Amino acid sequence: MSAPAPRTYTVSDFDFELPDELIAQHPAAQRSASRLLDGTGPVPVDRVFRDLPGLLQPDDLLVFNDTRVIKARLYGEKATGGAVEALVERVLPGNEVLAHMRASKSPKPGALVSFARGAFEAEVLGRGGPDGGLFHLRFPGDPLALLESFGHVPLPPYITHADAAEDVARYQTVFAKRPGAVAAPTASLHFDEGVLAALAARGVRSARVTLHVGAGTFQPVRCENLADHKMHSEWYEVSEATVQAIADTRTRGGRVVAAGTTTLRALESAALGGSLQAGSRETEVFITPGFTFRVVDMLVTNFHLPKSTLLMLVSALAGHDHVRALYRHAIESRYRFFSYGDAMLLQRC
Repeated sequence: MSAPAPRTYTVSDFDFELPDELIAQHPAAQRSASRLLDGTGPVPVDRVFRDLPGLLQPDDLLVFNDTRVIKARLYGEKATGGAVEALVERVLPGNEVLAHMRASKSPKPGALVSFARGAFEAEVLGRGGPDGGLFHLRFPGDPLALLESFGHVPLPPYITHADAAEDVARYQTVFAKRPGAVAAPTASLHFDEGVLAALAARGVRSARVTLHVGAGTFQPVRCENLADHKMHSEWYEVSEATVQAIADTRTRGGRVVAAGTTTLRALESAALGGSLQAGSRETEVFITPGFTFRVVDMLVTNFHLPKSTLLMLVSALAGHDHVRALYRHAIESRYRFFSYGDAMLLQRC
């Protein structure tokens, strides 16, 4: 008998109803006090995040994304006085940036936009980005310095409050290092110094990658046929040291555990050629059920939006039906969802 044809998924297979009150608007009082749904077995187990070290084994390798969230949101006005909101997606050489912009009428090339109550002006150079949908701007100085001084934390669209001091501290990982992300690698927001120390004491090793998370991470898939979806592009880097750490982990019989979907995306992108390769490049990989995983064995992740590419990614890793069952349990058990929400531990099926 021939093998059955692989199942074909549509975007509707990744939809679910979520009560609004389960969308976390603020982080837990302590990072590691969040709940952790252990989904590594056939039956879900309710835990807290600080239990994670006991669920991993000595010689496992936990890989983190060390990107740093920049204060990428700016408010300003055009010369006509019309309000403008900009979200810097990417910093380019020469004090230039690519940004999403919202205005009643789009500013034209050559126009100046005043930001932060006149603190500085940016010149509109034109349109850019992969599909020409972003605005190409030139700042009068170092964009990272200007954003740090005058920008706002780019909270996700489902968080309804304006950014505050709490968000400056908590919408950032404790090991954030390389600035460039406009969204946090949210699974890593649960790690604090106590959990990191407990992991080290258990014999769990660690490594780093960098993937600068883009605003496209929040965009739902709008076409029913997944093959028609155009994935957003993100820059990532995997170092020689991390490639070697993964090779050493395999030699010792340990598992590679990705802290978050962004870490997984970087690692699997670097292995699309068949073996893990160090280097930096762009990735547009769209991971859906049927994807061949070459690097990651386990995943620490938050709960993701309906119809999102990230929900499709975790379903590819742990199995569509299993993930749907875990989400049903999480909703029934009142887990907190999305960026400031609770976490889940999965293993590759």
